[in-house]
Amino acid sequence: MTETIFRNARVLDVEAGRYVDGQSVLVRDGRIAAVAADAHRQAGSGAETIDVAGRVLMPGLCDGHVHVTAIVPDFGLLGRLSPAYVTVRSAEILAGMTRRGFTTVRDAGGADWGLARAIAEGALTGPRLLFCGHALSQTGGHGDMRGPGENNLDRCLCCSGLGRVCDGVPEMRRACRDEIRKGATHLKLMVSGGVASPTDRIDSTQFAMEELIAACEEADAANIPVMAHAYTGRAIVRALEAGVSSIEHGNLLDEAAVATLLRLDRWLVPTLATYHALAAEGLEAGMPADLHKKVYDVLDAGTEALRLAARSGVKLVYGSDLLGTMQRHQLSEFAIRGAVQEPIDILRAATVEAAALFRMSDRIGRVKEGMLADLLIVDGDVLHSVEPWSRPEETIRLVMKEGQVQVARG
Repeated sequence: MTETIFRNARVLDVEAGRYVDGQSVLVRDGRIAAVAADAHRQAGSGAETIDVAGRVLMPGLCDGHVHVTAIVPDFGLLGRLSPAYVTVRSAEILAGMTRRGFTTVRDAGGADWGLARAIAEGALTGPRLLFCGHALSQTGGHGDMRGPGENNLDRCLCCSGLGRVCDGVPEMRRACRDEIRKGATHLKLMVSGGVASPTDRIDSTQFAMEELIAACEEADAANIPVMAHAYTGRAIVRALEAGVSSIEHGNLLDEAAVATLLRLDRWLVPTLATYHALAAEGLEAGMPADLHKKVYDVLDAGTEALRLAARSGVKLVYGSDLLGTMQRHQLSEFAIRGAVQEPIDILRAATVEAAALFRMSDRIGRVKEGMLADLLIVDGDVLHSVEPWSRPEETIRLVMKEGQVQVARG
């Protein structure tokens, strides 16, 4: 039995939106065993004691939309790289996420069971990794990285690219079942055009309705959720009506999309950080120039979409979607959303709402007895300000995942 006791903590109750001062938190064998002013009295004589000194003790952060294998912002190139090389380079991306306080992330295309297993076994330092394998795309869709003069689709699906192409209901079912066979914790559908793909338009819809319904049926049979890349209101409504659990990005959503999100009680995962980073650094980081132009089709609209969704009461989850060297901006989503939302609402998006979307509310997202011990110690008033997240190397003092300290700073 291993035990750690945190004393003198200012525990953040994310759901209630308040601090509880003077608390002790007992961690035993990777889970939170007790949260109370006198919880330290339940610890054994061999427990490690950490004096939090009045700093904030809060749940580990969740990112609902990452690409941990996206070592470059060029998915066409990524699909041609050695999986071994990509894995080695991904190790630093994963370690960086941990240093920034993320203890669970949901990959949106590229990561697989091997990477998740290496993290779970401790061979790699990183957040708990949820993965879909390859995102599913129609021919010429957002997951089809062939240029207009390329015809060859005969590439190995063990490679590290973003997506796989499938057309028609039988191919869709086979692709879904194959990703599920390989351990996918969720499925990813490309249901509209996108920025990083060479031959589609941002405002296109993708997949026929029967294809979308088939994918959602396969996910439902396997008891896993479906995430859908979508920008426009039309694409969003189609995906939601087919049965997806969450809409990714949604920069061009409209009132009809918001109404459908509310009626079906689904989640929106905005990813504003990536558009700001791509606009500023995308070309330098290696994004093809013709794709970089598409960033501006959705950049400014993203904040207005978030404003509309937040004002309407849509359930929101934290996402970043960063690529290559821009992964370091993962926490900038706090400041960007802070122009529209209160800090506590952004924290909920990165904890309890993410946990609900991941179907992990019984394990992560709160500092509560019985939960996995995914914990942060943070300097600063995170309840009322997003500023502490702008300098994590100074403010995040400790990161713990399942009772194991991953990061300790002074």
